[in-house]
Amino acid sequence: MKLFQQMLVAGTAMSLIAPIAAQASDSLNHEGMNTYVRGERSAKRIDSKTFVNQVNGELATLERSVDGLHAHQYDFEAGTFSDTTTLDGKAVMFIGAVDGADDISSTGNPQSVQTGYTYTMNLNTSFNGDDNLYVRLKGGENGDQWKEKSTYHIETKDTSDSLNVDKIWYSWNVTDEVTAFVGPRIENYYMYITPSIYQPGVLKSMKLGGNSNFGASTDVGFGFKYETEGGFGFASNIVTKSADSSGGMLGKTDVNKWDTQIAYTTDNWHASATLSNAQNWTSQSYNATTQGAAMGKTTDTTGYALRAYWRPDNAGTATPEVSVGYDTKSVDVVSGHTASAADSYFVGLTWRDMFQADDRIGLAFTQPLAVSEMADGSTVNDVNPFVWEAYYSFRPNDSIELRPAIFGGSDVLADINDDVFGVALTSVFKF
Repeated sequence: MKLFQQMLVAGTAMSLIAPIAAQASDSLNHEGMNTYVRGERSAKRIDSKTFVNQVNGELATLERSVDGLHAHQYDFEAGTFSDTTTLDGKAVMFIGAVDGADDISSTGNPQSVQTGYTYTMNLNTSFNGDDNLYVRLKGGENGDQWKEKSTYHIETKDTSDSLNVDKIWYSWNVTDEVTAFVGPRIENYYMYITPSIYQPGVLKSMKLGGNSNFGASTDVGFGFKYETEGGFGFASNIVTKSADSSGGMLGKTDVNKWDTQIAYTTDNWHASATLSNAQNWTSQSYNATTQGAAMGKTTDTTGYALRAYWRPDNAGTATPEVSVGYDTKSVDVVSGHTASAADSYFVGLTWRDMFQADDRIGLAFTQPLAVSEMADGSTVNDVNPFVWEAYYSFRPNDSIELRPAIFGGSDVLADINDDVFGVALTSVFKF
């Protein structure tokens, strides 16, 4: 008999004996004890056979229960993920306010305290050990001020509380040095060699070392990257927004962006240059003025993004990690277009492990992509736009991150009326 069954049988026997003992104690006549004669006892002797039938019945019931547990266990195992699928995710909640939100609002958004949240699930599945099918499910809701491009929160995802397929692509190792990508919902930068190590505290404009020329848009895409052990890297990829619509992929009316990157990366530093050829591209406004974002919406443009970063050997010192970026963009056909060229720059500093393990202090500033040249020689309206953020990130435990931040900017869209200042607290729960 298995140890587990023996323990249950013993417990059953004890549960039967206890009531009998209690009953005997309650009915005992103390006054009759003096006349008690051993030979006159009429009660039956209790021995091991007394409970045989009942114990056998209890045991039969126990065995049926154990068989039922085994059946449920098999059903549960049949419904779990395969051994090659992993799941992780996070829940993010944020709250804050933006002074000047009504000046930059495209929807008449008032100045007020507003909240937001996102919930993300990441599924990774390998089929042969050298490949990966990535699926990201994501949903969220947030106040309108977090959707304005110049104050766009890094975690903003407004799906009206629906959990949707946000990303899905398949990647595989062609060789030890070449990785290929293809998918119906992917962005260019997921196929890059990492261009920046600055992690934004609140603003999406600070992503990728200045999120202007890189842009951001999820749709059908494919590409590859080549990375050697010596540090040299090369990547090329394209995202097209008409491949799953009537416009057709890579046609004259397609909206697409083709990026080609060359990079060199070591343990302490990185340098890269990325060429972007865009056609009718409309998704480069996270870090751009109104005129800068409008460039290329109805024509082809050529952009260059230069990136570099450096980090010290040891964290926890006064020496920060440094990330820098410079972008330039020009219209391929000037005729019929007012703005012909624009540029942007970025500087990000990060101090890690300053007060406790895994904390970080972040400070960054950027000039949004601003028009620097007009095709007709007229005066440039974009006058020194500037955006900044500062934050502190710390972890109460391994799974929770708290990130208070302040941010602001001047002339962020076009003129002196576009000044903002904001505060935000972001909470991240990872699992």
